[in-house]
Amino acid sequence: MQVKNQKWPEECFWRERTGVLEQWPTGSHVDLQDAWEFQGRQPRQRNLAVKMAEARHQGVTLVQPRGGLALVDKHLALLRYLQDQGGADILPATIDSYTRQGRYKEMEEGLAREFPGDQGMAHGFPAVNHGVEGCRRVTEAVRVPVQIRHGAPDARLLAEVSLAGGFTGIEGGGISANIPYLKNMPLEQTILAWQYVDRLIGFYEEQGVPINREPFGALTGALVPPCISHSIGIIEALLAAEQGVKSITLGYGQGGNLVQDVAAIHSLKTLAEEYLHRFGYREVVVTTVFHQWMGGFPQDASRAYGVIAWGAAAAGLAGAHKVVTKSPHEALGWPGMESVASGLNATRQVLSMVRDQGMPDGQTLQQEIEMITAETRSILERVLELGEGDAAVGAVRGFQEGALDVPFAPSRLNPGKVLPVRDNRGAIRLLDTGNLPLGADAKEYNRERVAERGRVEKREPSFQMVIDDIYAIGKGMLLGRPK
Repeated sequence: MQVKNQKWPEECFWRERTGVLEQWPTGSHVDLQDAWEFQGRQPRQRNLAVKMAEARHQGVTLVQPRGGLALVDKHLALLRYLQDQGGADILPATIDSYTRQGRYKEMEEGLAREFPGDQGMAHGFPAVNHGVEGCRRVTEAVRVPVQIRHGAPDARLLAEVSLAGGFTGIEGGGISANIPYLKNMPLEQTILAWQYVDRLIGFYEEQGVPINREPFGALTGALVPPCISHSIGIIEALLAAEQGVKSITLGYGQGGNLVQDVAAIHSLKTLAEEYLHRFGYREVVVTTVFHQWMGGFPQDASRAYGVIAWGAAAAGLAGAHKVVTKSPHEALGWPGMESVASGLNATRQVLSMVRDQGMPDGQTLQQEIEMITAETRSILERVLELGEGDAAVGAVRGFQEGALDVPFAPSRLNPGKVLPVRDNRGAIRLLDTGNLPLGADAKEYNRERVAERGRVEKREPSFQMVIDDIYAIGKGMLLGRPK
């Protein structure tokens, strides 16, 4: 099949599905009619698409941690703890690295040995290996929705098993699960794989079972300018909507500058709806998710709480519909459930305090919204031009031309010419715009904001400034200023 943003004909999907389900024995246990009936019997409070729509309507910010353990009983214990002690509104099933790579046999061998608790490969929930029955044990045992969180380039079998198992949300996308994670995977291959996932979700929608889709907006998590993550998220939203997805949550990774973070969430929802409506996808419910700081954390727990609280404040003031939390032991490896619950509770406390405040509207905020909007539109319009109106074709050609470029991504498909850096107020700007199709005003704006910082610090903006900024928050600062 050629990559294009066109709804898969049913015969193509069913033909492809046979091979997908044969990848691992648990695939043979997936019965779509049974899955639709099972999902239809579940309480509404366990459906993520419903929960996100309610959050949008009520104007609240839901909290969700990350986390996953290999054995069903241990994973259940984790989820119950995060639900009861952490107050999580949405629970995770972070998928293990073996499943993400399709290495089900090796994971099965590990499960047979019953991983020791301190063995690194035990971290993550192997939904495919546990099959429909194991997944249902998880989703039926808690009161709130459970979402699949992962970075798998090919999530077709994972989606089949997990959705039949009662999960009502799945994270990832053909671009966001490729460019930030992989070195040599063709973009056409991952876009097609995720079109399959989205078409599967479209079938669930047709049966009255809404499923939430969430592209991974944080990308590499290292100084990603809003215009880049927005552009990729909106492209993935267009691809999902074409296959019949009706609930889409678009993400943004915290940058650290409050005004820019608030402006990013405001502009993301507006732009996404603008482009979805432009192409006729008017029934899609768009919501937003704010990822707390995805870069290096301070090792000291007290300082880490500061980073978490700042992320919670930004999410709440921005009116994000969900925030994905971090833990105070983020820098020390895989955090325990008590630490994850602490991050949840700290976030909930701050959200409660800022809920009725909102970010004051002012010239600086409006200017930031306008700049993010202009930059994002410039990128998206060039991508659509390259694809002759087709977002899938345009995405492939966009990376080839450099109209799309993710900072610090490992993929060889990624041009890698864009260099982000903070301005004098800590907002993320572009030291080098690479081949991004930004207008002259946007380029000059970025140049001047970076030059202002250079004048204050009495040094020429350079790659050293970029390096300083990458490590700054882990050292207790926002800007990597010289001592």
